Amino acid sequence: MNPYPLLGLAIVIEVIATTALQYSAGFTNPVPTAVVVVGYLASFYLLSLILGQLPIGLVYATWSAGAIVLIAAIGTAFLGQRLDLAGVVGIGLIVTGVYLLNVVSDIAVH
Repeated sequence: MNPYPLLGLAIVIEVIATTALQYSAGFTNPVPTAVVVVGYLASFYLLSLILGQLPIGLVYATWSAGAIVLIAAIGTAFLGQRLDLAGVVGIGLIVTGVYLLNVVSDIAVH
């Protein structure tokens, strides 16, 4: 089975949990707090399944980079946060790095 759809799902769930963290008010707001806890547990469970098929460095780099890019997009689109040129270049470098790891490097199973 291709592990990348599960990795994509793990990233999306982690992003939902991290977004809920913004609204948990220091874990005093119960609904967002529950989303954070369940989301992180689900995301880590999916990561544990993926690690049987892909190396940990590749999985973690892809998972964290995907989450960084999506959280930055959510912050910009919905939370009034701004990305300056350095931020855009930095995110571009992150995306380039993950592409190189997953497509070009021999670390991934092609």
